[in-house]
Amino acid sequence: MVRGPVEEALNTLLDAEADRLCGAGRYERSQGRQATRAGSYERSLHTKAGPVKLKMPKLRKQAFETAIIERYQRRDSSVEEAPSEMYLAGVSVRRVEDITEALWGTRVSPRTVSNLNKKIYAKVEEWRHRRIEGDHPYL
Repeated sequence: MVRGPVEEALNTLLDAEADRLCGAGRYERSQGRQATRAGSYERSLHTKAGPVKLKMPKLRKQAFETAIIERYQRRDSSVEEAPSEMYLAGVSVRRVEDITEALWGTRVSPRTVSNLNKKIYAKVEEWRHRRIEGDHPYL
C-alpha cells in the first residue's frame, strides 16, 4: 500500500530533475533546451516501504546525475542506518539479517552489516580524536 506511492513520488521527482537539466519538459520544443531525453533504465532501491523500481532517465549530450539518489546507491539511508543501530544495540549479525528480511522483505548480508559498521566506527574514531576548542570548565 505504501510502496506504490513512494515509487511514484520518486519517479516523478526523477522526471522533474531530468526536465530541469534539459531546460525543457518531455517532448517540449524550446530555445533554451540543453539536452534531450534518451529513454530510461530500471534500477531498484530498497526503502523502508520495501523495494521500489525506479526509472532512471537518460539524457543525450549530458550525464544525468540526480541529487535524490547517490550514484550506485541501492538502499535508502534510513535502511542503511537501521542494521548498524541494531548491531550497536547488541543484536547479532545473523539476527540483523533475519530482522531486515522480516521488515523490508530483503536480507542484508552479514558482510554488508560489517561494512556499514566499519563506516560508523571510522566516524566515531574521527569524533573521538577531534580537536577540542574553546573554553570548557569540565572535560
